[in-house]
This record gives sequence, structure tokens and C-alpha cells, in this order.
Amino acid sequence: MKRFFIILLAGIFVFPLISEANPEGTWVELSPTPVKRTESSSALVDGKIYVLGGFTPKGISSKVDVWHPESGTWSRIIPLPRGLHHTTASVVDGKLYVIGGFDSGTWRPVAVNYEYDPEIHRWTAKAPMPTARGAHSAGVIDGKIHLVGGAHRKLVRLVNTPAHEVYDPETNTWETFAPIPTARDHLAVSVTGGKLFAIGGRVDVDYNNNLDVNESYDTKTGKWNRHAPLPTARSGITSQVLNGLIHVFGGESGKGTFVENEAYDPSTNKWKTFKSMPSGRHGLASVLWKDEIHILTGGPKPGGGGSNTHFVFKLD
Repeated sequence: MKRFFIILLAGIFVFPLISEANPEGTWVELSPTPVKRTESSSALVDGKIYVLGGFTPKGISSKVDVWHPESGTWSRIIPLPRGLHHTTASVVDGKLYVIGGFDSGTWRPVAVNYEYDPEIHRWTAKAPMPTARGAHSAGVIDGKIHLVGGAHRKLVRLVNTPAHEVYDPETNTWETFAPIPTARDHLAVSVTGGKLFAIGGRVDVDYNNNLDVNESYDTKTGKWNRHAPLPTARSGITSQVLNGLIHVFGGESGKGTFVENEAYDPSTNKWKTFKSMPSGRHGLASVLWKDEIHILTGGPKPGGGGSNTHFVFKLD
């Protein structure tokens, strides 16, 4: 009887190892971005991938590079009105909105709200975000941009804010919604099933204090809910929804950068591990295009640096 239990337990531990050794998915390397960046932002505008802002070897960037998936080439549009890092990029009705972030090497939070109209190639300043902050994250639901978390200035320190402020581009107005239960920065946000999921992040911009929190906001009830935690606590991450699963990529801690590609299934409240990134990155940008997730730029080492890497994740 004792031997039977030993064999059974061995079987229990073997199967997960086999599963982890053959994770799903494929990574493909594409043409690198024109500028090495970290803490940049990205969005899909009219079938093209925009990469903007962030830290570069020459300082804080206002440059906006555009990837044309059909031709596999890069171009550049007019720059942001100012250089920004740790900002957000969202698209509503074909227009790009860049909101918040930091505009200096001392990480000064700003409340800026810029709209880019690709038809007339022009940036326009819109109503500023009520709470100046950076390292927050954004998601679009029903044509409105939800901005959650981040860090703002309290005296001389950057500390977390639970702010959940919603911008309506149609009326150029802001509303304050229920604050995020776990205030944090450098988190990832994705929208699926009409809900906004806020995953991971860190406390008071300290990557030695990473979180595994997974919370969602339901616009129908106006309430936040807690879900199964992110298997690997991390921050400086990015996320995209593919086939109903929220994939969370990369990140950093005091020990290094992450290659993890862990995906959350809202229908089962469970996580699954997919094929890891080719190399660790933090402060990376991502965009979903035709069932492929583009991972762009990001720092290979904690706390700084940048890259021009451009990888694509897709399921076999």
C-alpha cells in the first residue's frame, strides 16, 4: 500500500512538468522598431501599430513610430506635443488618445490628454485628467476610456492612487468611478466580456514590492471583484486578450526581468502558462492584430535600458 501511494504521487508531479515543458504558442521576430525604448505605449490605429513616448538612449521621447503590418515597414508621424513616459494610448472611433504619464527625468506626473486625428495628422489638447499620474493603465468600454491606478506626487514622493477616472471623447468630459480596491502602479489592464481587468503591478513604484492582484470592474454593477491571482507576481507588464484569455507578458523585479506568458480565463477563473517570451522585458508595449500579439520594445534589465525588439506571439 505504501508503494502504491508513492507511485501515485510521482504521477501527480510528473504530469504538470510535462505540460510546462511543452507550452502552447509560437514566437516570431519581426523588423525591429526604429528607436530603442522602454516604458513606451502602443495602440492599433486604422490597422497600423503606433509606438510612442518612453525612455530612449537620447532621453524622454515624443517620437511616434508606425508599423504597417501589410508591408512590414515602419514610418513616422508628427511627434507628441511633449515627451512622455509611462503614459497610456487608447483608441476610440479611429482617434488616438494619449493620457497622463510623466514628462521629466524626475518623474513629474502630468494630467495631459492629447487626441491624434490620423485623417488630418494633428494633435489636439483635450480636457485634462482630474488626477495627474503616471504608470497607470487604461481600457476602453463602450467608447469611454477607463484610467485606473498609477502614481501621483505626495510632497516629494511618488505614491499610489486608487483613482478610477473615465474620459468620454464624445463630450470631452470626465467622470469619477469606484476606485480600484488595490492601489498600484505599473499594472496591466485589459477589457473582455464588458469588464475591465486590472492585473499585477507594484506598490509606490517599488519593483521589489510586486503584486499578484487580479481585480475586475463591472460597468453594469459599478463594483470591483477579486479573482484568482496572477501566478507570478510582477510589474512593468503588458497584457492582451487572445481567444478570450488575458495574456500577461514580461515585467521586472529587483532580481531581473520576466519572460512569463501567463493567461487568465475569466470563464473558469483559472490561469494557464503559455510559451515564454524569447527574452525578458519590462516597460514593454503590446498590440493585438489579427489574432497575433505584437510585443514591442521594453527594457532587458530592471530599472532602465531599452530595446527595439519586435516579437509576435501566436497560437499554433
